[in-house]
Parts: sequence; structure tokens; C-alpha cells
Amino acid sequence: MPSTPVARSETGDPLLLTPGPLTTSKTVKESVLHDWGSRDTTFVNINKSVMARLPAIVNGGDEFVTVPMQGSGTFAVEAMLTTFIPHDGKVLLLINGAYGQRAKKICEIAGRSVAVHETPEDTPPDLAAVESILRNDKAITHVFMVHCETTSGILNPVVKIAEIAERHGKSLLVDSMSAFGALPLDMKLSRLDAVAASSNKCIQGLPGLGFVICRKTALERCKGQATTLVLDLHDQWANFVKTGQYRFTPPIHVIVAFHQALEEFDAEGGVAGRGKRYAENCRILIQGMRELGFETLLPDQLQAPIIVTFRMPADKNFVFQTFYDKLKDRGYVIYPGKLTVADSFRIGCIGQLLAHHMRGVLTAIREILDEMNVRSLNGEKAA
Repeated sequence: MPSTPVARSETGDPLLLTPGPLTTSKTVKESVLHDWGSRDTTFVNINKSVMARLPAIVNGGDEFVTVPMQGSGTFAVEAMLTTFIPHDGKVLLLINGAYGQRAKKICEIAGRSVAVHETPEDTPPDLAAVESILRNDKAITHVFMVHCETTSGILNPVVKIAEIAERHGKSLLVDSMSAFGALPLDMKLSRLDAVAASSNKCIQGLPGLGFVICRKTALERCKGQATTLVLDLHDQWANFVKTGQYRFTPPIHVIVAFHQALEEFDAEGGVAGRGKRYAENCRILIQGMRELGFETLLPDQLQAPIIVTFRMPADKNFVFQTFYDKLKDRGYVIYPGKLTVADSFRIGCIGQLLAHHMRGVLTAIREILDEMNVRSLNGEKAA
């Protein structure tokens, strides 16, 4: 049994040290304890408020519009790709993890032509290679990238890629799922036409709503391009303009909770405030894990303060499932690794987590290593 107190959230649940769904505040949870009709004036006004608020988080003005999409973040990414890329278009996919690979599968199923620039999961795109591909392949109309690839936790160079896309006159589409609300992003970067994100990441809402922030002039050109009815961003937007309503039943409780989460996001200081807390969580976690002898996959300059990948210890006594179960018994839920480049596991820094929670998980890990009789981490003696 743990010798330290079991960690719990405000509502008595285990703490989710994951990239989302994640630990939410008690007030976000309580906000869903009511029923609303999807065409009720109160709900319609809440939804309008949410959609109007989102572009400002990424420095978007009146020339940008939020188009919500019922479903997880992947629904929003698929809607973005299959609405913005025309049937006769071609997209350059910058891939260094599972979510870039998922975008490739989406495009292939939808019959969109693709070019691929792939680097290992611990390596950002090669800017010179991207420049060369765009210079030599005139058929490419769009570039797609993941802002923070949570396969590894790497922060990809959105601004530099936007500059390259601008030089070659290509539209940039960004999956900012795990970074939106915590890391700065400027929608007014030239050629950045759309950014996809979701309710259950750094805004700290509940899962079930994706959204795409779109440059209106670019979205207007997308009529008739989508491959499906449900994931047609242009049709969804046009219906909002005409009626103020969703075409199909919205996840009402998720949207109301998202509204509450945005209130709390603003109260914390928006991107600057939330990003600062996550960065401190990440700093405490990495420093403490390194002191215990763990090795991070990424160097500090590539690490986003979202989720951290640690290499699996070399000690034969370290069994990840046992480690995971013992951490969960102590109230901490982490993630297994998704890498091809190394055996690993991941610990998240986002959600309603504070510095003392990060120190608490470090204490628990130290205790568990003793219980498992782990003495060597990556060739070094455990602290």
C-alpha cells in the first residue's frame, strides 16, 4: 500500500497526467448538471459566445470565424483537411508522429493527393527540405502540420513553416489540438488559413467538440469541396450564418462546459497565464525525473510544456504495467509511449494540475521505484 496520501482532484477523482481528456475543475463539471434544448435561446447565446471568443485566443480578428464540429478533435482535423483541400489539390504533410500519420490516412481515404516530408518523432521538419519540395512540386496547394505532436511532446516550428508557405504561395493548415490555449499562435500569419483544436485540451473543457478557426476568405472558396455531409465546414458555417443553429444535434452539455472553461481560462490570464502554469509543471516534472535518473526523449529546446516523453529504464525490474498500476493506485494516471524510435512512457503537464501535484507524482514515483527494486535507470543508478 502507498505510504503517501492518495492524490485526488477536487471531485475525488484520480489526476489525469495525460494530453487530454484531462483533469477538469469542479465548476466545469458542475456546469453540466442542467438540461437545455438545442434551439433554446439560452443555449444559442452560450454557443455564440463560445464561437466568438475562440479566434481572439490566436490573435484572430473579424476576418476569422470559428466553425464547430461535433465530435473529437480528429473530426475537426478531418473536416479541415477534406473541406479546404480541393479534389484537384495536393497537400504536403509534415509528419513526425502519430497525428501526422493520421492526417495522411484521412487524405488517402478522401482521395486527396499528398506529398510527405517525414522526420523521426524526436526531430522537427527539415526547413530546407520543405523549401525544396515546395519549389519543385508546383501541384502542391496546401501544407499541413501538427503544432505540438503529443506522440513525443515536440514543439514544431509553425512560424518558420508559415514563412516558407508564404514564399511559395501555399495555404497552411495546422492541427493545434494540444497547444491551443497554452502556446502562442498568430492566425494573422500570412497563408495560415485554418487551425483545428478541441474542447478537452488546454482550455480544460470536456471531450466532444472540435472546432476549426478559419480565414473567412479561404473558407468562402471551399463550397462544394467536402467529401462528406457531416464534416463539411463550409456547409456548417453557412447554416450558422443563415439560422444560428447547428445542422445536426450539438453536444449541448459539452458546449456549456466549454463556456465555463473559457471563463476560467480568461480568469487565469489566457494563453500567457495558462502557458506559464503548464511551463512550471513541466519544469518541475523534468527536473525531478532527471534527478531520479530518468532520461527525456527530447532536448529542452524542442520540448513543449504539454506532455513529456521519458525513455524506459534499462533495469530489468522495471515493468511498465506494474509502474502504471502502482501510480494509478496512488491517484496518478499517465500514458504509455507511442514511439517507434524508443521504448518510452509519457507524463502530461496540462489540465487542472498545480505545482504540488507534480511534486506529488515525483514522490510517488520515487516510492514505486523502491518497491520495484529498480536501481538502474538508463545505465545510471536510481536516485
